[in-house]
Amino acid sequence: MIGRLSGTLLEKAPPHVLVDCNGVGYEVDVPMSTFYNLPHTGERVVLFTHLVVREDAHLLFGFGSASERALFRQLIKITGIGARMALSILSGMTVADLSQAVTLQETGRLVKVPGIGKKTAERLLLELKGKLGADIGVVGGVARDDAQVDVLNALAALGYSDKEALLAIKNMPAGATVSDGIKFALKALSKA
Repeated sequence: MIGRLSGTLLEKAPPHVLVDCNGVGYEVDVPMSTFYNLPHTGERVVLFTHLVVREDAHLLFGFGSASERALFRQLIKITGIGARMALSILSGMTVADLSQAVTLQETGRLVKVPGIGKKTAERLLLELKGKLGADIGVVGGVARDDAQVDVLNALAALGYSDKEALLAIKNMPAGATVSDGIKFALKALSKA
């Protein structure tokens, strides 16, 4: 119903903001990722919004980008994830971080978000798989082929961090098989 707000930022009190749109003040809840990028009070702000209508309240949530709002909408479709939990997830992880965690099926990154336990993290990974670019192998904002994703998973299973694994496959030859990719990555890691 309300898809976007454009107006003057009147108040900032995490996670709430007050936006004046031609004399009407809208109270909006925003994730911390959006909050940190807001202008100073008195300046113009544009937020992509999502309205949640409940029996006892109408709640307006705002986001700095359309991709954050789209992820929020995906999250609230998952059983057991309400609007507040989705806001918490977006406050703890960027869209790219969550997409990478889903691609690599990493529950460890999700359980670091307050309120997310192991079972909830597993449910999130299962239900978001294929919906955040994970099905086409987008890792760290760069498209990866299936072999590279398999090599990343293998390196994670061997105990290497995401950063180490991504650096190790950075120069991996295109079209390499999984076994050749693992050998290449381990060689690169041994030189580091």
